[in-house]
Amino acid sequence: MKRFFDILLKAIVTGFAIGIGGIVYLSCDNKYIGAALFGTGLFVILTFGLNLFTGKVGYAVENKPAYILDLLIIWLGNLMGTAATGLLVLLTRIAPISEKAKAMCETKLSDNLISIFILAFFCGMLMFIAADGYKNIKNPTGQVFAIFLPVIVFILCGFEHCVANMFYFTVASAWSLKSFGYLIIMSLGNAVGGMFIPLIRKGFLK
Repeated sequence: MKRFFDILLKAIVTGFAIGIGGIVYLSCDNKYIGAALFGTGLFVILTFGLNLFTGKVGYAVENKPAYILDLLIIWLGNLMGTAATGLLVLLTRIAPISEKAKAMCETKLSDNLISIFILAFFCGMLMFIAADGYKNIKNPTGQVFAIFLPVIVFILCGFEHCVANMFYFTVASAWSLKSFGYLIIMSLGNAVGGMFIPLIRKGFLK
């Protein structure tokens, strides 16, 4: 039980980190600067060994089936942390950033599910590259590039990151049965994308 609580707690803190990344992105008029600064959230997560669903799901390939429970707890904790961050922001003077989030969410929710899944798939690939790159690259400069480049790319490409969208849906007050359903599709796309490289690396296609 203590292990599960630890997983959940680290996932909640992760949600706050991603939420802060979302805040700075929404606060920047320049999308390139915003995309770069969003990576601060992932930098905090990987540096402190926190639990991000999109950074952990790829390793399901290398773990026992029981790891799925860990992933579900991480997903829930990420949701709790991002939602709390979004609700707290709405109580502050920077709450007007919600208007930009609303426009983003309208675009996402007007898209079709196949598009959402594919965009989430590509984001999942990039997030695994970031997490695994940070884990295996020993050069500090290389680790920084491994963190920030995939984040910048997924944001500028318009790929779908389920945890970031948990924050955007909250700050935009866009939660509904439809948005929750879209979030599930995004999460599945991120999961499949995150496991794509590990499966190939394991020899799945041999």
